[in-house]
Amino acid sequence: MTTQQLTEQIRKKKSFLCIGLDVDLNKIPQHLLREDDPIFAFNKAIIDATHHLCVAYKPNTAFYEAYGIKGWQALEKTINYLNTNHPEVFTIADAKRGDIGNTSSMYAKAFFKDLAFDSVTVAPYMGKDSVEPFLDFENKHTIMLALTSNQGAFDFQTQTVNGVELYKQVLETSKTWKNSQNLMYVVGATKAEYLADIRKIVPNSFLLVPGVGAQGGNLQDVCKYGMTEQIGLLINSSRGIIYASNKTDFAEAAAVKASDLQEQMQGALEAN
Repeated sequence: MTTQQLTEQIRKKKSFLCIGLDVDLNKIPQHLLREDDPIFAFNKAIIDATHHLCVAYKPNTAFYEAYGIKGWQALEKTINYLNTNHPEVFTIADAKRGDIGNTSSMYAKAFFKDLAFDSVTVAPYMGKDSVEPFLDFENKHTIMLALTSNQGAFDFQTQTVNGVELYKQVLETSKTWKNSQNLMYVVGATKAEYLADIRKIVPNSFLLVPGVGAQGGNLQDVCKYGMTEQIGLLINSSRGIIYASNKTDFAEAAAVKASDLQEQMQGALEAN
C-alpha cells in the first residue's frame, strides 16, 4: 500500500485510527476459550465490528509469540483474514525488529513476504545496515522508533549528544538512508509537546502515535502539533478499544469506543 492510498482511506473513512490487536488470553471473554483458536476468534470479531471505523490494525507480535506455534498461526490467520476481506486496511506488524544486515533481511522477508504485512516496526539502535534491508521492499513501510511513550524513553532518547537530543539525531540520520521515503516513525502520544520539533525534521512523514487511551495521551494535542495537510498520522489505541468489555458484547463495546475516537478524528480532519 502506498502512502497516497493510505491518505485516501483516511479521507474516505474520516478516520486515522489504528487498532492494536494485543490479545491476552487472560483478558478476552472467557466464552471464547472454548473456540479452537480463541485468539483468532477474538480478532475476527473485533475486525468485523470495527473495520469501517479505522484505517489500520496493529498486532503486537509478542502477544502471539507468547503462545508458541498456536499464537503464530493465529497471527497468520489474522493477517490473511484482513488481506482477503479488507485489503484497503493498512496492516502493521508491531515487532520492533532490528539486527545485523542479513538477519534484518530475514525479518523483512518474514513480515513483508510470508505474512504480507504492509509495514513493520523496527528499532534503530544498530543503525543504517540494520534498517535498510526493510526499506528495500516497494510499497512496504518501515516504522522506526523515534520517541516512544514509555517512561524509559527519557533514559536515552531525550538525552543530549553533541548538543542535539538523541531522538532528533536519529530522525535526521535516517533521512540519509537508502529508500528513506519508505520510513514512518513511532512517536508516543504522551510526548505530544515534542511533535512540533519532530515535524521540523520530518514534515511529511507518517507518524504512528501510540499511547492514546489507556496510556493517557491526548488526541487533540497530537493533532495540534502533528497533523499535516496530508494528515500524516496514525493514532493507535489497543486496550482502550479491544478490552472495552469482557462479556459476550465485547465486539459491540469495542465498536462504541472506536466510534468515539473516529468522531473526534473526523472533527480534527474537518478543522484541518
